[in-house]
Amino acid sequence: MTKVELFGNKVLEGGEISADEGMLLYEQPLQELCAKADEIRRFFCSNQFDICAIINGKSGRCSENCRFCAQSAHNHTGAAEYALLGAEEIVEQAKIHDQQGILRYSIVTSGKRLSDDEIDLMCEAVRQIGKETRLSMCISFGLLNEEQYQRLKESGVTRVHNNLETSRRNFPNICTTHSFDDKVNAIRAAQAAGLTVCSGGIMGLGETVEDRIDMAITLRELGIKSVPINMLNPISGTPFGENKKLTTEEMRRIVAVYRFLLPDAFIRLAGGRGLLPDKGKSCFESGANAAISGDMLTTGGITVDTDKKLLQELGYEIILR
Repeated sequence: MTKVELFGNKVLEGGEISADEGMLLYEQPLQELCAKADEIRRFFCSNQFDICAIINGKSGRCSENCRFCAQSAHNHTGAAEYALLGAEEIVEQAKIHDQQGILRYSIVTSGKRLSDDEIDLMCEAVRQIGKETRLSMCISFGLLNEEQYQRLKESGVTRVHNNLETSRRNFPNICTTHSFDDKVNAIRAAQAAGLTVCSGGIMGLGETVEDRIDMAITLRELGIKSVPINMLNPISGTPFGENKKLTTEEMRRIVAVYRFLLPDAFIRLAGGRGLLPDKGKSCFESGANAAISGDMLTTGGITVDTDKKLLQELGYEIILR
């Protein structure tokens, strides 16, 4: 019996893969690894597929020094800069996504955290979206506390997005203006307020395979069931602007191992998917079963109609509501 079969059967029987086993899996033949990951995905998640869309609600001038980010004030990328959008524009975009059959809509803002006054404005926008659409609402407003998350929940928010970005060990190489524990504390605050959490990271930041696996283990320990996997799109003007882009094979291997480690999660292809020649198709056959569709924060994305056509060809059932 191969290691892929051994560890795959362990997962299918309800066991957990350790970090050491994850490292061994990462070295296994790609096609066998991906086929088993897809089997695990079908067993735990059937053919359900989750599509969400985002809006860049506040752009640029961010105080944080994340080395990958076009919106950091520490980097010079020419990215758009604007203050918090008003409710009217956010609601208008929500209506468009609702008509496209999107399940979930996320408002994402730059900066370490929104102020209380800004949160009040966003609560009003969320309430209006709840009245005028059928969308589930997600927010990504930075490092908030439990009381702030509670207010957002009361307005109609059901999920919070807050990426770990990378492993605890590697995090100081990515950002020094906030810590890995700041991220974890914000995630736990959202959970304490009764919200589900979407959290993952970016691949291609110079991390090791061990870092990738360690992040997945942390996500599992936090009980995260929506895990975005971003592929770095190196942006000129950032410290990581010259990083080598990951290949389709590398992304398939990452997705497959994440499926072994997080068998019942929605593993979501997110930023950077458009850089893949097949736009993520082979990853959707390697364990991934969710995606962000449409434009990203500072880069273009893949249209909802294009994604729907691809997913239909692959036999997925898109979760509508």
